[in-house]
Amino acid sequence: MAEPRAHSSAIRMGSDALYRQLVQKITDYAIYMLDPDGIVLSWNEGARAFKGYCAEEIVGQHFSRFYTSEARHSGLPMQGLAAAREHGRHEAEGWRLRKDGSAFWASVVIDAIVDQGELIGFAKITRDITEKRAHQQEILEARDAAEQQSRELSGLYAFLHTVMHNIPTRVMVEDETSGRLLLCNHDEQMPGIAGRTLLSQLPTDTLLQRIRSELPREHAGQSCEIKLKLETPEGTCRLKCRTLAILENGEATRQRLYLVDDITEEHTAQATIRHMAHHDALTNLPNRLLFGERTQALLAATDAGSPRVGMLLLDMDNFKNINDVLGHHVGDELLCQLAARLQKHLHHGETLARIGGDEFALLVPEAHSDIALSDLAYTLAASARAPFQLSEHRVQTGISLGGVRADQEIDSFEQLMRCADLALYESKRQGKGRYTTFRPELAQLARERLDLENDLRGALARNALFLLYQPIYDITGTQTTGFEALMRWRHPVRGIVSPLEFIPIAENSGIILEIGAWAITQACREASRWPAHQRISVNLSPAQFGRQALVEEVTHALETTGLAPSRLELEITESILLDASQRNVDILHQLKRLGVRIVLDDFGTGYSSLHYLRAFPFDRLKIDQSFIREMCDSREALAIVRAVTGMGRSLDMEVTAEGVERPEQMALLQQEGCSHLQGFLLGQPGRPTSIASAEDHQTVAASTTPRAAI
Repeated sequence: MAEPRAHSSAIRMGSDALYRQLVQKITDYAIYMLDPDGIVLSWNEGARAFKGYCAEEIVGQHFSRFYTSEARHSGLPMQGLAAAREHGRHEAEGWRLRKDGSAFWASVVIDAIVDQGELIGFAKITRDITEKRAHQQEILEARDAAEQQSRELSGLYAFLHTVMHNIPTRVMVEDETSGRLLLCNHDEQMPGIAGRTLLSQLPTDTLLQRIRSELPREHAGQSCEIKLKLETPEGTCRLKCRTLAILENGEATRQRLYLVDDITEEHTAQATIRHMAHHDALTNLPNRLLFGERTQALLAATDAGSPRVGMLLLDMDNFKNINDVLGHHVGDELLCQLAARLQKHLHHGETLARIGGDEFALLVPEAHSDIALSDLAYTLAASARAPFQLSEHRVQTGISLGGVRADQEIDSFEQLMRCADLALYESKRQGKGRYTTFRPELAQLARERLDLENDLRGALARNALFLLYQPIYDITGTQTTGFEALMRWRHPVRGIVSPLEFIPIAENSGIILEIGAWAITQACREASRWPAHQRISVNLSPAQFGRQALVEEVTHALETTGLAPSRLELEITESILLDASQRNVDILHQLKRLGVRIVLDDFGTGYSSLHYLRAFPFDRLKIDQSFIREMCDSREALAIVRAVTGMGRSLDMEVTAEGVERPEQMALLQQEGCSHLQGFLLGQPGRPTSIASAEDHQTVAASTTPRAAI
């Protein structure tokens, strides 16, 4: 019996050796033994190949060294052994480390080895599946990407479906071979934008048929864009259609895409913008831009033998006063009524335009003669003179006009405008409500005015400006109470220039600011030599109120000359009160606080005299000489004089009548209770040297050198 056991034992030992040798030679797997505590007991060729350790380096070491530091820290190696001990086998995958520190993805099997119920160790098999895992990851990522793309495509399709059926663009796809409509997003009335457009009201067949008829023949295989105009039950519909050939891999599919947009609102908006760019917003008349374009086009189309093109420029008289006194809304209404009234007289293709403010222009295609143009101008002027009913106000005004006809030298819009403007300037210079036809000498006069302006700029430095003084008498006409300073200009070539000629130039150019300040100081200096009871009156230009320096200039003049403020009178016209009135009234109050006296000149010719008599305490009113001139012959003029003197007494203001030239005027003024008189009958403007300091002021006035008065 012993022999068989010995034989069996030998066979088993041989088998174990063969088995160990077989395991040792395996290179595709790392196979090694662990004791119950995880110490490496054996190491095969596969383990050496995978992990880089030879048996001498690793046998006797703990197997956890093959794990990453994070895995060791978390206790993963011993957890695997515990699982194998409990279940007999533990399988896992994870990152393992080679001797050189590189990592590989390992598939691990740990089997518990038990002999007679006792754990004697572990068999551990490790396989490098890094490439396999990478391939699996690629497959998983590809699957996930495909699923994501599928979800996205599904969402995109749903999105495109929603968009297609709600955008206002009509989308159609047609098979050009069969003519069959493959797709149309508005076949059914869908809720949303599409149901609210004129485009959605058009039947698809009707629309497609119209598009086909409008497409150019050479459009096949190409993309193009056309615009259509169709009538619908709700109005005219304007469409823009883009056609696109559908290609697949660069090849034509014989399918065509139509994208149709309703551009009705866009077209209307563009038309509105074009209209606004070429028309005046208030009157809806053509503006300067459109007026210029029409003029240039008319000039270009006119033949040599055709009637000449004519142009009229016109503006409203006293518009600024009306606008300031009654309000801008009344002024706007007046401009609209004037435009409508003028248009009633245009029947031959004329263009009436508003080119700015209260200025209008009229283009006459066929002005056969200057007389014909003049007749039209007088017709318009007569129409404008009729009263205007503006809300609760009744206003009577007029227009001034200037006209020109094109010729070989005046053949552009700019030249016509310039010549008509010169004619208009001449009309206004001669008086309001007039018409002037352009003539070449007007250009010469304009050049002379420019030369005069240039000369005027140096007149003060050359001491060419000087003052004359016209006496102001008490009501008896025997005693002077003061003098009014009147400016004169001695031109080196033209001699004495009338203030009527150079004062407007000085005001328009701004020179009046310099010479006005000089006049105040010069007048105060002269008056400081007169008897203490005599005052000096100085006229102020509206332009001087445009800056705060006026108060400083008056203060400086009084301080440097030593004249008592109560002896200085500053004369203003109502236009000063009408221009930025509150600011100018504030300046008047500042002057008043200096102690000077304020005189309202030309009283009765403005629009709001009574309003400003209440708003500001004037010291003196001066009745305009036009009323004095007519008072003996006109009941209306006498009534105005009587009313002004009565107001003066009631408001405790002195009243001066200027322009007294006849004894009967003086007698009537004395009878009406006027307080002061001024005019040629009593004394003409004279030099300062002719004003004596004697008490006999009537003699002084009588001996004054005669001068032209303004």
